[in-house]
Amino acid sequence: MSEQPAATRRRSPEQIGQPRRIPSQQRGRERFEKILTVASELIEINGSDALKMSEIVEKAELSFGALYQYFPDKTSIIRTLAERFNEQGRQCVADELAKVTDPETLHAALCTIADEYYAFFRREPVMRDIWHATHTDKLLQQVDAEDMEFHAQALFSVLRLLWPARTEAELLAIARLTMQLLAAAVRYAVSLDEGEGAQAIALFKKMQVADIGRLLA
Repeated sequence: MSEQPAATRRRSPEQIGQPRRIPSQQRGRERFEKILTVASELIEINGSDALKMSEIVEKAELSFGALYQYFPDKTSIIRTLAERFNEQGRQCVADELAKVTDPETLHAALCTIADEYYAFFRREPVMRDIWHATHTDKLLQQVDAEDMEFHAQALFSVLRLLWPARTEAELLAIARLTMQLLAAAVRYAVSLDEGEGAQAIALFKKMQVADIGRLLA
């Protein structure tokens, strides 16, 4: 059977890459979660590029109809997993930024966020692969863009409280660039072995996160 049913090809551009529906009944939720668990296991072994709907059907012991009832394509599965991982990251950022009261505690919060993200991607090989996929797949780039904007807006809110005299445009530009650079540093660090990666994160914290205070002093 084809990996992509005719129903998927008829979906609108806005629908492609998203789950067909999220079940409300217990049996449906269990099946939904089983699909995601099996997909994660397969991604960990072979990577997201090699993920096949036929393999999910076989390993999850489902029919194609049952799988496509929830996920019309593999992009929708990867997107769902990415959004779940992103929720964990957003909570980390929110928790740390909530502690900020001055430039010094802002520096500490950004350092902690960099450390936490690096540790998170080190212990979650599936997320490392999916994070890469969100940058190489056009349909998934929206997920990454939305997540980056969430973090930028969260940091912008803090900067606005600390430096109320500065323009919102300036503060938002700094917030967006800071979060992009932090993400890039973590992405680079996790591509190295563990020791070199930790050194890269330590260097990034010395180089970058202290610069916001100097920029706005």
